Formats: sequence, structure tokens, C-alpha cells
Amino acid sequence: MNFKNLKSYLVIGISIISLTFFQSCSDDKNDSPSRVQLKLVDAPGDYEEVNVVITDIQYNTTDSEEGWQSFAPAEAYPIEVDLTELIAGNSLLLTDQLIPSGMMKQIRLVLGDGNTLKLEGDDTLIPLDTPSAMQSGLKLNLNTELEGGFTYTFILDWVVSESIVESGNTGKYNLKPVIKVNAEVNSGSISGTVVENIEDVETAMEGVTVEIYNTEAVKITDTMTDMNGNFLFQGLEAGTYTLKITREGYNEYSVETTVSVGEVTDAGTVVLTVVTP
Repeated sequence: MNFKNLKSYLVIGISIISLTFFQSCSDDKNDSPSRVQLKLVDAPGDYEEVNVVITDIQYNTTDSEEGWQSFAPAEAYPIEVDLTELIAGNSLLLTDQLIPSGMMKQIRLVLGDGNTLKLEGDDTLIPLDTPSAMQSGLKLNLNTELEGGFTYTFILDWVVSESIVESGNTGKYNLKPVIKVNAEVNSGSISGTVVENIEDVETAMEGVTVEIYNTEAVKITDTMTDMNGNFLFQGLEAGTYTLKITREGYNEYSVETTVSVGEVTDAGTVVLTVVTP
């Protein structure tokens, strides 16, 4: 064998070894599980409390109704939460589990009995009637390919203002959940603080309505400030938005802002001024 042929054999051999190595690494990654986190946040309504009971959280990697699997064992449930507490950066980690990699098509939240509502200025707990369809599971489409060895965090934004429906003038209320879902890796956030000047001292304003509108003037979501005047929107798609802050008796504040993937846009401290007669 001459040197030229030996060199050719060596190149071929190294190529085969390299291909085998990379294929092995690829197979290892495909065989590895994916970590999935679900975070629940709230776009609130005008309620003192909205208490819901979650009895199971499931995922489906198939197109079949037989493909539903629970993220966690039965002893992890029920999960009871007051949705009105999930504002200004507060979130509830619903699940943090390793599951097989591959296509995740849907998730669903199974609701139990005992959901209640408390209106503003009233300490009475009002039962929230939950349709049987919701008790079998509220389905949310993901259609996301999960790669082994990676963590995927999804923001579930429960829009309370659209989720509670009064039944005529009966004093009864129905729970019809409206939840928006977005992958944290594909989204950004907006934060800020709302204050007013009282005797030249900036004082935090709690319960101020903060809204996000898209470029077509369609409201995307809303929230309220906490006791420190802070607000935070999570899971927003990248783009340009209008931020509106309103409170009865105060002048409306409006500003255009931009959201970038993986970043928190700081809207700063907004000082609301009293409407003058």
C-alpha cells in the first residue's frame, strides 16, 4: 500500500468514526427527557378573590384522546389558588417535570368542585358553577417539539375578566376559563411602577389598571398594580405595544413600548395626576 492510498483510508476511517460519534450524541440527546415547566399568571378582573381548584394537569403527544398523561402523580393534587394573587410578577409553578422528548401537542387543566368568587367590597364567598366540559379538562394547544436535554417553560395567562360570566340576574356565576399560553423562550415582559404625588412624596398606588394594546388598538391583556404599585406582564410576543394606565379620578397615561424576546422592558415609574375640575 502506498502512502497516497494509506492517506485515503485514514480520511475515510476518521470520517466514519466522526459520523458514528455525532450520531451517538444525537441519539443520546433524542433519548434524553425534556424538562417542562408551566407557570400560571393572572390577567385580573374586578374581583376580591377568584379561587379555583385544579385536580390534574395533563399532556398529550398524540392526536388520540387515549394519549393523555398526567405530569405528576395523583398525590400532587389538588392545587388550590386565588388567581387574584398572581399579579405583579407573582406566578404559580403548576408543574416542573421531566417527560419524554418529542412533539407535545396539547396540555389540559382539569378543574374540580369548590371554585368560588368574592366580589369587591363583599366578604361572601359565591360558588362558581363549573361546566362539566371544564371538569373533564380545559385543552390548550402547544404543538411544540421538545428536544431532549432542554427546559421548556410555558406561561399560562388566566384572563379572569373574561372567565367569569354572571348568569342573568340570578346572582349566580359560571366559570368559563380563558387562558392564553406562550412559550417563555419566545416572549418578553414589561414591568413598571405606578405612583402619585402626595405632599411631594411619591406614594405607591395599588389596584391601578394597566392594559396592553397591539398596533391595531386591540387589547392583548391587562393587570393591576400590587400594594407597592408594581406591575409585570409576562409571556408577551416580541413587538410594539401601547401601555395604558387608568384609574378613576386620574388622568390616563399612555405610552408606546417595545418587547424583545428574553428581555424585560422597564416602563419606569409612572406618576398619575389627579383630574382637575
